[in-house]
Amino acid sequence: MNLGTAILAISITIAFLTLLAAGIVGLRTTLEPHQDSTWTPPRLLRKKKRAGTAPPRRGQQRKGGQRPQKGSRRSWKRDQRADLLPSDATVSFAAEREAADIDEVFEALDNDLVGLVPVKKKVQEIAALLLVDRARRRFGLEASRPNMHMCFTGPPGTGKTTVALRMADMLHRLGYLEEGHLVHAMRDDLVGQYVGQTAPRTKRVLEKAFGGVLFIDEAYYLYRSGDSLDYGQEVIDILLQVMENERDKLVVILAGYKDRMDEFFGVNPGMSSRIAHHLDFAAYQLEELTAIGQLMLHQSRYYLSEEAERAFRDYLTGRMQQPRFANARSVRNELERARLRHAHRLASDLHRHWTRDDLMRLEPEDIFAGNADLLLEDFQS
Repeated sequence: MNLGTAILAISITIAFLTLLAAGIVGLRTTLEPHQDSTWTPPRLLRKKKRAGTAPPRRGQQRKGGQRPQKGSRRSWKRDQRADLLPSDATVSFAAEREAADIDEVFEALDNDLVGLVPVKKKVQEIAALLLVDRARRRFGLEASRPNMHMCFTGPPGTGKTTVALRMADMLHRLGYLEEGHLVHAMRDDLVGQYVGQTAPRTKRVLEKAFGGVLFIDEAYYLYRSGDSLDYGQEVIDILLQVMENERDKLVVILAGYKDRMDEFFGVNPGMSSRIAHHLDFAAYQLEELTAIGQLMLHQSRYYLSEEAERAFRDYLTGRMQQPRFANARSVRNELERARLRHAHRLASDLHRHWTRDDLMRLEPEDIFAGNADLLLEDFQS
């Protein structure tokens, strides 16, 4: 082999080895992950994929959105401390009301409910307390959390449930409650029929109410002094514990007739001591009931003729003297019957042409059909 042939062979061998080395390096590059700033190990990728996709914990999901995570109120307080105002700063409660957007609640109360001036004043006082509390926190003036458990007393149909709904909304807007919902409950929702049923049933209702308001109507039926086998006392004991130890989670509103609630508190002093606000809903007077009826009709695009208004007032005067009169509920029931009579009166005259005003106007014959209606409503009540 001459020198030229040897050099050529060596050159070919070097070129082959160079190509082989380049191929091996390229293969390793494709098999190994890129070591740049965007790469995440597969184990961390799996963790990221799972984060935020787990089903919500019990009680976390609510209508209209997610319930805030536990500790959100503490985080909010930390944010308040982080944005403390200097000691020489000033605050305006017009601005505070606008920030909390509570004027809408007051307007709704005025639009929905006739009268009830003392009740509306109490609602405004509670709002003022929480507004001042918010302003104090902005200066670092911390105070104990005010007790907001309440008792609503008064006859049926005086707006207790409506005020409770508005109260829940207001407490949420002012940051006292995490949510603005209301859970309505009565004895049958809380008290079981057999041993071991009452505590789970009560706790389920409480879990639904956490973050909002638990409204217990006719609360005095929880206690039956003559029945030693009744389980209502177990509900009361659970409520007492929750109202004291879980005040940051819910507000409890007890409702019912005033005399019966007084008796209930008399035999359950622990419950009475946990109620901070008592709101008494007085029975409506004739003028207020007439205004309530006109408001209901206006919302349904009806109205009373002058003669029908006099007949309606006469009906109310007689009905108010009957047992089990239910104030606004009795007004609503009579107007529902009036619409029924009005519809029958118009539809019975098949060939007459009725105007738009005819379809809206109630006449005396639509309002009062004699004492039979009084007896019928008394029986149905």
